[in-house]
Amino acid sequence: MAFAEGIPGERGQYNGKVTLLVVLSCVVAASGGLIFGYDLGVSGGVTSMDPFLKKFFPNVYRRMKEGTKISNYCKFDSQLLTLFTSSLYLSGLVSSLFASTVTRVFGRKASMLVAGVAVLIGSALGGAASNLYVLVFGRLFLGIGLGFGNQSIPLYISEMALPKHRGAMNIIFDTGVGIGVLIANIINFCTEKIDGGWGWRISLSMAAVPASILTIGAIILPDTPNSLIQKDNNLEKAKRVLQRIRGTNDVQRELDDLLKASFISKTTKDPFKKILQRKYRPQLVMAAAIPFFAQMTGINVITFYAPILFRTIGLRESSSLLSAVVIRCFNVGCTFISMFVVDKQGRRVLFMLGGIQMLATQVTIGGFMTALLGDHGGLSKASAYVVLVLICIYISGFGLSWGPLGWLVPSEIYPLEIRSAGQSITVAVSFFFCFLIGQTFLAMLCHMKAGIFFFFGGWVALMTLFIYFFLPETKNVPIEKVEQLWKEHWFWKRFVGDEVDDSIYKLDK
Repeated sequence: MAFAEGIPGERGQYNGKVTLLVVLSCVVAASGGLIFGYDLGVSGGVTSMDPFLKKFFPNVYRRMKEGTKISNYCKFDSQLLTLFTSSLYLSGLVSSLFASTVTRVFGRKASMLVAGVAVLIGSALGGAASNLYVLVFGRLFLGIGLGFGNQSIPLYISEMALPKHRGAMNIIFDTGVGIGVLIANIINFCTEKIDGGWGWRISLSMAAVPASILTIGAIILPDTPNSLIQKDNNLEKAKRVLQRIRGTNDVQRELDDLLKASFISKTTKDPFKKILQRKYRPQLVMAAAIPFFAQMTGINVITFYAPILFRTIGLRESSSLLSAVVIRCFNVGCTFISMFVVDKQGRRVLFMLGGIQMLATQVTIGGFMTALLGDHGGLSKASAYVVLVLICIYISGFGLSWGPLGWLVPSEIYPLEIRSAGQSITVAVSFFFCFLIGQTFLAMLCHMKAGIFFFFGGWVALMTLFIYFFLPETKNVPIEKVEQLWKEHWFWKRFVGDEVDDSIYKLDK
């Protein structure tokens, strides 16, 4: 039995080359990834800073400093502290559903503009916060920005890129996420040393920098040809943009496919209702399963709380922040590797390799901490750095696989008529489990202790099997042709039929 490998070879490739406009569009759009990564990284860093805890979470600070009888795993267990981190994702969940309509009716650029402006407001409120209410209010605005940005940006990149380069171009978004977390960790490491205890204000306000890039880019860059046809039916403008981004006048073949997809999409009045139809069952399952599994890798345990986790095992404040910087360097490096090989080796190979690597390291970390870290005291310095090395290996596996592919694959599997709705479901599910894990992780750490790593390791094993059996290979397949893959698949063809469009096998030499 063939399990979803798909049929090799380039399927109906279009004319064109990588143009400066496409690269610029993708890089500017990927500044949204920078925003997402920065907000992921900065919260875990500032919540390990003494002045920040003392001002907004005095009970946590007091437990950390005075509670010698409190378990290592429970010192940071505070629902208010996790609310600060996870409120962003609850806001992002709600806003991503509204973003679907904005993206479909007004275009991808419109949602990107809303994202940039909302993050500018949120970063200003966070940097100027004088009490917990203003702090959380700022996080809610950041969530609105992330909801709109994460819903529209992967679609924007996938629609701008040529099929044979779509994987690499889209991974620019996740590279931005990794770089954003790394920058946040470096800034936290530096601002923690500022005398006067106000360094956290700089950390929280610096999200305005990538937000400014995204806002300006959303104003000056063109919308995608798919979007221009879908929202305005402006064929001439869409053709001109397509010629500019492909660097050739011979775009009729691709334009015909866009027109066909747009015609079908215009018959869809309620895309959220349509995606529930039986023939879209594989897309609906992937829209929910991929972001769910991506969060269940346990990556946000590391991203949100790496500094806190390292303080739990005995490293000092400054050392824990520096350790967080080190692991993000590994993540960014492996994401770059993924970007260069994803369109050659394919999505499934990277999912398999990353899954095996993450599973092995999580089980090892869990066993190591179970054996050596009790409720009181800490690990020896040497043991703490062994855990650091293992986490670096784990996060490099994530950087090769679920990190970039968790955003890439959903953005390329939906037909145009349900594309905006499908991406909204993906983002909403992602934010829901970001919120759930963010809100419960510190309590889970307190109760499960080192067993938390075995918990997430079990999920990694399950998701790796899921990908092996149920996800077809999408490399080099034009975005408007991907739906044909489900008709070939050993399992999904029973839902979508087994008729295959022979045109996807024609090679464009």
